[in-house]
Amino acid sequence: MSVNRRTIASAAAVLAATLLLTSCGSSNNASADLKGKKEGTAPNGVKINLTPDQNRITTPKVDSIAALLPEEIRRRGTLQVAASVGTVPPLGFYATDDKTVIGTEPDLAHLIADVLGLKIEVNPVSWENVFVGLDSGKYDVGITNVTVTEARKEKYDFATYRLDILGFEAKKGGSWKVTGPADVAGHTIGVSSGTNQEKLLLAWSDQDVKNGLKPVDVKYYQNASDYYLALGSGRIDAWLGPNPAAAFHSAQTGETEVIGTYSGAGDTVLGKIAATTKKDNGLVNALNAAINETIKNGTYAQVLKRWGLDNEAVQTSEINPPGLPKTNS
Repeated sequence: MSVNRRTIASAAAVLAATLLLTSCGSSNNASADLKGKKEGTAPNGVKINLTPDQNRITTPKVDSIAALLPEEIRRRGTLQVAASVGTVPPLGFYATDDKTVIGTEPDLAHLIADVLGLKIEVNPVSWENVFVGLDSGKYDVGITNVTVTEARKEKYDFATYRLDILGFEAKKGGSWKVTGPADVAGHTIGVSSGTNQEKLLLAWSDQDVKNGLKPVDVKYYQNASDYYLALGSGRIDAWLGPNPAAAFHSAQTGETEVIGTYSGAGDTVLGKIAATTKKDNGLVNALNAAINETIKNGTYAQVLKRWGLDNEAVQTSEINPPGLPKTNS
């Protein structure tokens, strides 16, 4: 299945219009821009609580959905969630106490656990260890901004819960805009390794070389403090990461802006973020039904609005939809 470029551009434009006044990486606090603050402001004006006292939105257990759980998890009574935290808000990051995990992803994970009647344990780990933990069975599900890709579908099952829009963040005030591969030719761009944005950027660089243009000079960073230092000093021209994080950061500092947005699944598929679980372990149907229950009862929309991500909402959760192609060029 593919989608028209205009559809993708339209979705990105809608998201950008709301989040724009516009990364994915790690740091050991909410963000250097928010250090010492108890509140931040999303680009759409929503005030974001940065303290450990989250007063999360809750929803009742639904017995018929809980019955879909694999027996082992139902008997254990807990949902082990892997979360790659430390990104700048509003996805998944540490509160002002530097230990409580907060953000859109943890809030949605708590809603899913509520529907399933499970206690939740959010395990903050590095990006690569999300997948290592899923493979070993240490964690039941990763709810941490994971994009559906065709390669990942060979090892994992997915239940979608958000659109995936990437953002190119650069210093504010320039004339450079990114709409496609030719616009990044010859530029130095930062990205996190092992992410779908890395795959997209490398594919664009290959396409540029085939078309007689300069390749992209790709630089790798895992920590927010490092890539924003590189961006501020001019060592990279732009940072490519999740648009919500780039938009939030831009709104706090006023020093950067998003110069282009793009579907996280490339130019043929509208990207989707999904709850990720080991393939064929029997959990994906329960996750899918739980997410759809929160969409139906309105708590899903409340969570996205709480973090200023209203326009990343999906109308329904899908199981294993088309994802980023193995060859995206």
